[in-house]
Amino acid sequence: MTSKNLIPNPVKAVLFDMDGVIVDSEPLHHKAYYLMFNQVGIQVSHALYASFTGQATLEICKSLCKHFNLEKTPEELVALKRHHFKNLFNQDPDFDLIPGVQSLIEDYHKNGLTLILASSASMENINRIFKRFALDPYFKAKLSGADLAASKPHPEIFEKAAEAAGIPRRHCVVIEDSENGIAAAKAAGVFAIAFDSPHSKAQDYAQADYVIQDFSEIYFDKLQKIRASK
Repeated sequence: MTSKNLIPNPVKAVLFDMDGVIVDSEPLHHKAYYLMFNQVGIQVSHALYASFTGQATLEICKSLCKHFNLEKTPEELVALKRHHFKNLFNQDPDFDLIPGVQSLIEDYHKNGLTLILASSASMENINRIFKRFALDPYFKAKLSGADLAASKPHPEIFEKAAEAAGIPRRHCVVIEDSENGIAAAKAAGVFAIAFDSPHSKAQDYAQADYVIQDFSEIYFDKLQKIRASK
């Protein structure tokens, strides 16, 4: 095992995004958003939708209200979207964890890393997913961007996630799949790993410190060596 004391700035905490990293809920979100778009009578292009990746639902709905000059409030759009998502979540038996992430989480936990969930999803949805997959024992804290003043790419969520970990940011690593999430991590001064999965679409990882396509690339010992080399 690699000794954490032999490398500079050893990783002591990992800050996980959720959608696209822990679960592939994007198809469900996509369906829920477009059901809501149809319900309020707007046509959202694929490019516009892709630009929202990593942002909190309320911020997305604020942008939609402004862009389309809607009479409905952002909060009303949020409620409509979440209603559709909940129905889809409950009806999809194939909804599962991203392949390999359970083993990665267990490996980090076994090796004493502090794990924090830092997601733009609502806390209701975070809790729903953590309950379904029994993830709470592995994580010290869960943060929802919906409860914060600013959304990714603003760094607030990762600044607060590092605080929740109780560990200096130079010893933290973020795992993200979105361009906005990577930008938020870098703005917070945290080492950013981009998970370039088959589910990642139209995302630019140029700002990331390291890019992976499989979680086996960043198991504990490999992660420490990667951090030491950067």
